[in-house]
This record gives sequence, C-alpha cells and structure tokens, in this order.
Amino acid sequence: MTLAHDDEGDGPAVLLLHSSVCDRRMWDPQWSALLDAGYRVLRCDFRGYGQTPMADRPYTDAEDVRDLLDALRIDQVALVAASYGGKVGLEMAARWPDRVSTLALLCAGMPGHQPSAELRSFGAREDVLLEADDVTGAVELNVDTWLGPEADDTVRDRVRQMQRHAFEVQLAAIEEFPAPERDEIDLGKISAPCLAVSGRYDLPDFRQIAARLPELLPDARHLELPWAGHLPSLERPAEVTALLIEFLAETAPPR
Repeated sequence: MTLAHDDEGDGPAVLLLHSSVCDRRMWDPQWSALLDAGYRVLRCDFRGYGQTPMADRPYTDAEDVRDLLDALRIDQVALVAASYGGKVGLEMAARWPDRVSTLALLCAGMPGHQPSAELRSFGAREDVLLEADDVTGAVELNVDTWLGPEADDTVRDRVRQMQRHAFEVQLAAIEEFPAPERDEIDLGKISAPCLAVSGRYDLPDFRQIAARLPELLPDARHLELPWAGHLPSLERPAEVTALLIEFLAETAPPR
C-alpha cells in the first residue's frame, strides 16, 4: 500500500511528517515556501490519517515511509517532523542512517520514551471520552492540550477538523494490527545533524526529549520557543517556516 502523499518541486528532497493530532495538511503553511526555496517537497498521511486508510496487516509507520521513498525513487531526504512524526523520523534516521540527511524536529516524540504522569493522564481522559462515544469531547481535549496561546481560532478549527477526521477513520476500523516487535532503536546510529525544537507551553515530555537529544545524538542542538505550544508550525507559521528554511540551508542546501 502506498501512503497518500503530495510530491512537488525539484532539488533536494524534504519530507514532512505530521503530528498524530493532524494529518499532512498541517504543513500547508510551509508547503509553498519550501518549494520556492528550491526543494522537492514530499508529505504523506500515516495510516488512519487524512486520505490513508487503516492497515489491513501488521505494519510500522517508519517502514511505510521508507517504502514510499523507495516507490518514488528517493534515496535520501531532509526530514522535517512534528510530534509523533518526529518519533517516526528518529526511528528512520536510526535504522537507515543513509536515507536521512538532516533532521528538523518540532516537539518530537522519541522511541523508547516513558510517558510522564501528565501525558498518561491525557491519554486516559481521551480513552474515557472515546469509549463513551464522545468524539467531540475527545477532539476538544486534543485541541486544548496541544495548541499554545498563539493559536488563533482559524488554527484551532483546522486542528479540530484534522483530529476529528482521524478519530472517525480509526474508530470505524474493523480490526487493529499491533506494530511488529522490533529491537530497541539505537539513536546513537543517527548521523544526520538535528535541530530539536520545543515549546515552553508544551507538555514536559516533549520539552525534555528536545533538551535531551543533544546528549544522545552526535550533532544536535536544542532550541526552545518561549511562545510555543506543541504545534508551533501552525501557531506561528511564518516564524517557524523561516527557522526551518534557515536550518535546511545550512544542512541540506538547495542546488
């Protein structure tokens, strides 16, 4: 199965991986700017998000994305990823280091991370709402949890639509397939330079992951945005787009 995706432009390939609160549409504010900067830009929907259906077999998102790159004959990408997409991106960069030239991570998750009590509490509240068929309540919980104070009503509505669609697709699935067992991901195998961004108003898990990555990776630096929640590319899109293009120009310059 091929993941639903968009692929435009020329130059070095930049792959955009979305948060599990959103789908590939979260990158609309960055899309044209990255194309104008001289990149081939690719974005995809993970299974159960956007236009990609749920799985009909065991799978991992990292292998799905690798297979998509193979199908498009893309040997290497600069990877820009948000939240859960960042966790997938770290797995890709560790398992196939030659496929990832650089990593820009926005409030990323991390393989092997043990969730805090606050994150577990969020998950428990979400589960209770979904088990009670209160999809609207679960959507609002996500919007309130993951967007910082800079997010306006338009952004909140955009996230609301993406999250509701994901819930509807996932809840309609007849069967779920757990991810196959894999060896522990060794982040020390990552060779790509990394920018790890966190947001001051995010949950502590993601702030701690971003601060820790420079200790785990050979070439990583941490930047905390004092105004940001969990989805800074939507909260202040122009500022984050400029930050991403500057980092890409340093580590994966256009031809």
